[in-house]
Parts: sequence; structure tokens; C-alpha cells
Amino acid sequence: MSFPDLLPQLGEWTNDIRGKLIPNQPLSEITWFRVGGPAQLYFQPADEADLQLFLKNLPKDIKLTVIGLGSNLLVRDGGLDGVVLRLSAKGFGKVEALGDHKLRVGAALPDVKVATAAADNGIDGLTFYRGIPGGIGGALYMNAGCYGTETKDRMVELRGVDRDGEIVTLTNADMAYKYRKNNGPRGVVFTEAVYQGFAGDPEDIKARMKEITETREGSQPTRARTGGSTFKNPDGHSSWKLVDAAGCRGLKVGDAQVSEKHCNFLLNLGEATAHDIETLGETVRNRVRENSGIELRWEIRRMGHFVPGNEVKEFLDGDVFTGQV
Repeated sequence: MSFPDLLPQLGEWTNDIRGKLIPNQPLSEITWFRVGGPAQLYFQPADEADLQLFLKNLPKDIKLTVIGLGSNLLVRDGGLDGVVLRLSAKGFGKVEALGDHKLRVGAALPDVKVATAAADNGIDGLTFYRGIPGGIGGALYMNAGCYGTETKDRMVELRGVDRDGEIVTLTNADMAYKYRKNNGPRGVVFTEAVYQGFAGDPEDIKARMKEITETREGSQPTRARTGGSTFKNPDGHSSWKLVDAAGCRGLKVGDAQVSEKHCNFLLNLGEATAHDIETLGETVRNRVRENSGIELRWEIRRMGHFVPGNEVKEFLDGDVFTGQV
């Protein structure tokens, strides 16, 4: 399916935009699952000034959705209306050591490169990013973490652009981070952040990063089409154990499968649709609830429209999801 072209509606000011403006860009080319419908208008700004110009002029009644590297994302088969904004590493991927064991990084920088840059500069405390797929923008949004450390433990300052095109600076406290979420100001597009680490030996840090890499590759399907960790861990429980206990390891819907290597990961075996993947996820949630009484919550962000007649029901017996989540 496709959407009406938004560009003629926006007007001549778009001629001054230096970044990419692409109508009906297939988002399946971007998401790690390799599924999903088109973006009505895809925007990739050249730099922060280009982003400011776009947001200042974009009518407020046009929906704006920001996505990162696409690792923790399930875009439904009907796609996303409005504007889908994605930062590029070219314009938003810088990294700079500031002294006092601080690191300034662009929001489009992959998490693994942040860990590596910190190690190269003798900054400890950011090794956990070696085990997280995706980019810094997503990590800032969802308070990504692993191995006992979360983004909120290291981020001290965040810079972004609001919907009016104005630069805003936020502190860690402003973001009011919780487990895998933030309660900060809405509508801010994060562009860079400053992290506070502590002194460390580069070789020791790199050795620990190597251990993280080996552990992750040995226990997770790192080379598959997946969205990463699928469900949040309920208090006092591990999602993968609940999924496994419910008999869902290896479970399939179409070409979507629960990973046999780590059953909190869903896989696209090659030809899965977003509908297959979401149906599989809801099937897993249903079986876990029946087996343990615990309701798993999605960690992967699901967004966009269903193809009409192909909706997915929560727990497969509840209300039909008909809009954005």
C-alpha cells in the first residue's frame, strides 16, 4: 500500500531542506526485522540546523514519528502516515572526549561505537553498550541497559530539538527515567548526549567488552533478523524463562519464530510479515499468561497501521488493535 504524497502539501519551504525527503519510503529496508509498510514521508536531516528548519515549518497537525537504527522496532504492514524522521550517522554520529572522563556522542551513533570510543579514551562505565544493539537515540529514549547498568546511570546531559525547532538541553533528572522508559518532555528529537564515566585502563575495558561480545554471541541470535529482546522482564522474573516454561521455544507463525537459542527473541526466518511477528508475540503472551498468570509487556516498539482485515488482537482474545501503540 502507499500514502498520498505529502510534499506538495508542505509547500516551497521544503526546497531549502538539505537532507533526504522521500515519499513512501519502504521501512522494511530499515528495520532489523526487515518487515513493515512505507513511511508516508521519510525525512533524514543533513544536520541539526536542517532538523530545526524542518521542525519549525512542519505543520503541527502532521504526525511525526522518530525512529532510530530500527533494532527495537516492529513497523506494521500498513506503514506509518505523516513524517518518519531518522537521523543519519553522517550528520549525528560524532563522538568526542571532553575531559574529566566525559564523552559527547551523537544520537545516531551505534551503541557499540560508544563503548569502543569510551574504551579508546580510557573511560570506564560504558562497556554495557557493547551488549546493546541499536543506536544512542533509542537508548536515550527507552533507558536501554544490560549487565547491571542502564543509560540513566551514565547520561548527564541531553541535547535535542523540539517541535517548534528550538534547541533544548535536558538533564538526567529532566528525563525521569524508569525501567525501559522515560518520562521526560514529549516531542523532543534527541541529537546528542554527554555521558559521565570514570577512569579505566583501555586494555582492561576492551577485554571486558570482548567477554560481553562472546557471551552475547553465545546466547543470543545476533546474526538473525530480529528486533532484540522482545518482552520486558516482569518484577522478579526473566521473560525468557516464562516463555520457555510455557512451551514456546521454537514456536512459529508463518515465517516468524521464537528463537530456539534465546526465547525472548522473535525471528524473521526470511519471509515473515509484521502481522506474523506480532501474532506470534501475542500468542506467546497468551500462553505465558495461561501457564503462569503473568502478563508479559512488549519491550519492542510496535507502531503503524494494520492492513485492513489483518489486525492482531491482544492476547488473541481481547480488543483488536486498530491504531498506534
